[in-house]
Amino acid sequence: MWLSVGLNFHCVCNGPCMQQCSEVGGHARCSCFPGFFLKADGHSCEDENECVTNSHICQNSERCVNTLGSFVCERKSPCPVGYQLRNEVCEDIDECVVRSHNCDRGFECQNTEGSFLCKPKQTCLTGFTQDSHGNCIDVNECSTLLEPCSAGFNCINNVGSYTCQRKAIMCSQGYHSSPDGTHCIDLDECLTGVHGCDEGQVCYNLPGSFRCDCQTGYQYDATRQRCSDVNECWLYPGRLCAQKCENTPGSYQCSCTAGFSLAFDGKNCEDMNECDSSPCDQECANIYGSYQCYCRQGFYLKEDGHSCGDIDECSQSIGNLCAFKCVNVPGSYQCACPPKGFTMSTNGRTCRDIDECATGGHNCSSSQSCYNVQGSYKCLSFSCPLNYRKVSDMRCERSSCPAHSLDCQSTPLRITYHQLSFQTNIIIPAQIFRIGPSPAHSGDNIAISIIRGNEENYFSTRKLNSFMGAVYLQRQVREPRDFLIDVEMKLLRQGALTSFLARIYVFITANML
Repeated sequence: MWLSVGLNFHCVCNGPCMQQCSEVGGHARCSCFPGFFLKADGHSCEDENECVTNSHICQNSERCVNTLGSFVCERKSPCPVGYQLRNEVCEDIDECVVRSHNCDRGFECQNTEGSFLCKPKQTCLTGFTQDSHGNCIDVNECSTLLEPCSAGFNCINNVGSYTCQRKAIMCSQGYHSSPDGTHCIDLDECLTGVHGCDEGQVCYNLPGSFRCDCQTGYQYDATRQRCSDVNECWLYPGRLCAQKCENTPGSYQCSCTAGFSLAFDGKNCEDMNECDSSPCDQECANIYGSYQCYCRQGFYLKEDGHSCGDIDECSQSIGNLCAFKCVNVPGSYQCACPPKGFTMSTNGRTCRDIDECATGGHNCSSSQSCYNVQGSYKCLSFSCPLNYRKVSDMRCERSSCPAHSLDCQSTPLRITYHQLSFQTNIIIPAQIFRIGPSPAHSGDNIAISIIRGNEENYFSTRKLNSFMGAVYLQRQVREPRDFLIDVEMKLLRQGALTSFLARIYVFITANML
């Protein structure tokens, strides 16, 4: 059967169909999965019982079992009647439990191997039995039971039951009859609690009686007619306990002073290892009868004798622990370097300059030269002036001059570039540069001067001898600063005067100490 539904629904969310929905001519059409059939309402599906409709493919030796949407073929049981196959073994069917018996009312089902029996139900009350005529008669339990009563009791039959009555026997004071009632035995007044002993006394059982004695630790007081406590600590001073003795009712107890614990014998005192309970903040040393707290290196013991406080090595150090900066940490300190341009040395104290020029950590262009300074670097450009040619990275030489050109011949024959780096803590005055002809000839005579870059008079020159001069830093530079000075050397050789120019970059960097 097919069901057509209006165009408004179609097959969205399976439309009205329970299992399958298909759109035909603008309408939803329902169908079912294999093993199901479409019900009369046109959209619900119901399981098809292939075993009933005989649409299964089971053999004659197999049994068809219907399942949801399909079926299975099971092998027929090879067991005889009254048995069922379970785990490849034939087991007895309990017809009484599964209620497959045919016993009538008034009968009880009793299972047997492969079958069952129907027995008439019991109609007599407990204590009665049914005779051959169906009458209920009393059962004499005293004769039918093996031991209806325990020893010392007689069995008396009653209608429908029986009673046990104790055998009568007379015993003297301090005795009572045995469990079987045949003889008299001693009554333990101490065990049963019928004695008259006072508190602090011990009861001792005697045949037919008892005796009261004082407990250990007590003595009989004839005046007060009772047992009184013995003060063992007062009676045996210094003999019972190693340190402290405390009297208790009927005994005594040993104790120890602070720092000691009672030994296993309950008498002697052993040194207590207070360190086991961790009373100290850091380190603990047990001593006889007490303990001592210690602190690890980098800490100090506080006034309470237990806690440890951190030592600030950076603020308390007399000398310089670190070359640049000291950072206090719990129990120690660490040295730090500036965030850029330096790295910590292997000794952990001094800072080592990072050569950015060697490591490639600079940003100089290909036309510039990288020069490393303390904590940083400089990008320098070197070019030769007009009428000069570059003969090396740091040297320019003058080209030939036209004949009779005095202006050209008065310019320096050679220009050399130099770079120097110092820290602000350099000791003043300091010789920072030497200049002279190389090689020097006999009779040479020089004169040197700073012709540019020394407007603030930080530098000076000095002639060391006829062929050697020096440049000095004569004023203290307080802050990092860069200088570019031109030092001119005039050489008088064999009556000819020639000049040379040294262009010197002087970089003053911060002091690390």
